[in-house]
Amino acid sequence: MLTTLIYIVHIFVCFFLIIVVLLQSGKSGDIAAAFGGQGSQTAFGPRGAATILTKATTWCAIIFMLTSITLSIAASHKTGPKSVLTDYKSTPTAPAKSGNSPAPKK
Repeated sequence: MLTTLIYIVHIFVCFFLIIVVLLQSGKSGDIAAAFGGQGSQTAFGPRGAATILTKATTWCAIIFMLTSITLSIAASHKTGPKSVLTDYKSTPTAPAKSGNSPAPKK
């Protein structure tokens, strides 16, 4: 029941994160940025105040990571730690008969 709720939240956050990222405008999206110019004299480029879209992107990314980690932990607890060779059934090999082997020829 709880896992289903986390799946629903995770899928909703995925779609919302895609929409929010696509709605954001690019930084330095003018013609000078295409040729490597910067529009400001600051060290790391112009940075305005964080808009509601950047805050929503940050929170969606945090929720996405938390739900991803939670779902991966839930999946590992469901199956448990297993080896790849756990279900592999090998047939024991018969030991070689040493008394009946012919002598090597020279």
